[in-house]
Amino acid sequence: MESFDHIILGTGQATGTLLGRLIPSGDTIAVIEGNKVGGSCVNYGCTPTKTMVASARAIHMARRGDVYGFTTGSVSVDYGRVRERMNEIRNGASNGLEQWMEGSENVELIKGWGQFTGPKTIKAGGRQIKGDHIYINTGTRPFAPPIDGLDSVPWMDSERLLAMEELPEHLLIIGGGYIGVEFSQVYRRFGCDVTIIQRGDQLMPSEDRDVAESIREILEDEGVTVHCNSEASSVSGKDGNIELKLSSGDTLNGSHLLIAAGRRPNSDKINAEAAQLEMDQRGYIQVDDYCRTGTEGVFAVGDVNGEGAFTHTSVNDAEIVLDVLNGGDRAISQRNVIYGLFTDPPLGRVGMTEKEALEYGYNVLKATRQMSKISRAKEMGETKGFAKLLVDADTDLVLGASVLGPGGDEIINMFAAIMHSQIPCREYRKVVLVHPTVSELMPWVLDGLKPVET
Repeated sequence: MESFDHIILGTGQATGTLLGRLIPSGDTIAVIEGNKVGGSCVNYGCTPTKTMVASARAIHMARRGDVYGFTTGSVSVDYGRVRERMNEIRNGASNGLEQWMEGSENVELIKGWGQFTGPKTIKAGGRQIKGDHIYINTGTRPFAPPIDGLDSVPWMDSERLLAMEELPEHLLIIGGGYIGVEFSQVYRRFGCDVTIIQRGDQLMPSEDRDVAESIREILEDEGVTVHCNSEASSVSGKDGNIELKLSSGDTLNGSHLLIAAGRRPNSDKINAEAAQLEMDQRGYIQVDDYCRTGTEGVFAVGDVNGEGAFTHTSVNDAEIVLDVLNGGDRAISQRNVIYGLFTDPPLGRVGMTEKEALEYGYNVLKATRQMSKISRAKEMGETKGFAKLLVDADTDLVLGASVLGPGGDEIINMFAAIMHSQIPCREYRKVVLVHPTVSELMPWVLDGLKPVET
């Protein structure tokens, strides 16, 4: 049996971070991948979708030429070129990672699905290997809810939607979370009819209602149809003619169906029992504050451990593991929840929501400012959305922030640094920031702090 110092199972975003430190050490490394190198982010998630977001935004802005004083005439969408650009970027990222591994003398890339045969042994690509340290980075996959008839309908997940060479005439989307909301705006801007079916009473169920309602208003203003408090009970048809029946008795018709109802961990594909790994009821591999499983020398990083569902948390998991291997003390519990929704305008969110802060019993102060009141937003002609800051009245520390507006996905990183460094709001208020920008108004927003009524 072949032996390696390190075995990495899966090539999601944590893998590149691990390799960046492990390759220079000279240790022997085996990397196992049964699908496309780069994982879901590079191939079916962040990289291709944000490329399409950029194309959709450019098309949308061209159609708004009259706002800025120019005329373009009728704007037509070359979807073939949109996809060509997307594929150039995502394939470049995937191929670049693969070439890096194949060009490193102490890395061996094994193509094939890997499964544990024991606590520290894995079979993959017809080979049996063992490792001193093993890093499980197998990610998640789309979840299909139990809908009558779904098995007989050519429904799509993100991967299959991105593989379509023609635009759907009318895209039905089951799920009003991040994936469904982002795709709805993109394909509407490409000229498709789009309908979202959301089981709960608001889009983006993890967000405060004011944020969710503002996002819904933005989508509906662009022509996206949203059905909340609606659940699909059955579906029938084929590509070009999908009939979706709701539990309310209503029927929706569309040309294509996208399922964006959540994801499930790929822990069931690796024979986790052989490695004596513990999993929760949803299948996420249980880890401690340092991404260690209950099996010595075996770590679980990225989405498969249930401690985050984003590329940046996967990368941070890898940094935590590398730190603890070198005697450090970085931990999962030290990071604040932070993420972005890449609609246009984007949402950036960090820390607690208003409802979470109240549930935890904080003495909450809140301040909001509409983008329509911020000069730079008006100058750019992008006044939809608002910023909301939450502060602990007892400590003067930021509890959370939501920035829905131009640059919200970038501005939120400033609040992540403030929260991590525990900078009191009275000190942040003194900071001088560049004018004219949207972010320069964030300290001024604090002047409107008021107690939240419970």
